[in-house]
Amino acid sequence: MLEKLKNVFSTFVKKTLTEKKLDAAINDLRILLISNDVAIDTADEICSKIIESFKGEQLSRFSSTRKMLFETLKEIITEILTPEKKIDLLAEIKKKSQPYVIVFLGVNGTGKTTTMAKVAHFLKKKGFSVVAAAADTFRAAAIEQLSYHMENVGIRVIKHEYKSDPASVVYDTIEHAKAKKIDVVLVDTAGRQVTDKNLMIEIQKICRVAQPDLVIFVGDSLAGNDALFQAKEFKKHVGIDANILTKLDADAKGGAALSISYETKKPILWCGVGQKYDDLELFDIDLFVSNILEII
Repeated sequence: MLEKLKNVFSTFVKKTLTEKKLDAAINDLRILLISNDVAIDTADEICSKIIESFKGEQLSRFSSTRKMLFETLKEIITEILTPEKKIDLLAEIKKKSQPYVIVFLGVNGTGKTTTMAKVAHFLKKKGFSVVAAAADTFRAAAIEQLSYHMENVGIRVIKHEYKSDPASVVYDTIEHAKAKKIDVVLVDTAGRQVTDKNLMIEIQKICRVAQPDLVIFVGDSLAGNDALFQAKEFKKHVGIDANILTKLDADAKGGAALSISYETKKPILWCGVGQKYDDLELFDIDLFVSNILEII
């Protein structure tokens, strides 16, 4: 996991230490970052911050330069991954008198439905009652898939017929949660292409009805810049409060986490690291940074 991003920073440090020419190493770093799923703007930000940090510094002694590079990279990456506002989800759910509503966004194939089941399983283990809304009525298979996963973790799904109004499903689910004093409502949404204007209008309507406490973008860490484009579009048309990255246990280059954090300025709450319902890890910034810098 994250081996490719590790190699990017390791190559940069070794080149800088060997040649003592920061400009040449920076140009190579920018290319390496972009080729490993780091967005151009994010790569430029990393490179410019490194240059700024080393202004007026003499790259002379091997050991001191190595330490400076390590500390500079650690500071820059940590800053990018640190959101403008942190979210203590469990505390927020506890203080909400009415159901806490979470809307999930993401295109088909990212693992959104499985991730919803993982989140439901996580919240259930923490002692919260949960109900799910099958608001992706565009595909009959989506309703079946959500029902299958939620049944596996013991969560009820409120659903209407195929092609019914998604917003009405959400309304009924929230009313059910209020009547039964259920703590959390998880809302599934359609996952068509983000360039689909009708999709965005549909999700906007869902959010007007649901008045969600949290809107989560679910991105595939293997999708690279496609995941970033999706996040940008959902942020622009709907709004995003937090992110979840799936498939981080696979051969992810690591750049998606940096890019999505930089572009959305919102926290990554969890990472999907497997197919089981327990395979959802809270995103740890310090651990992520140490994982991509540990070989330097």
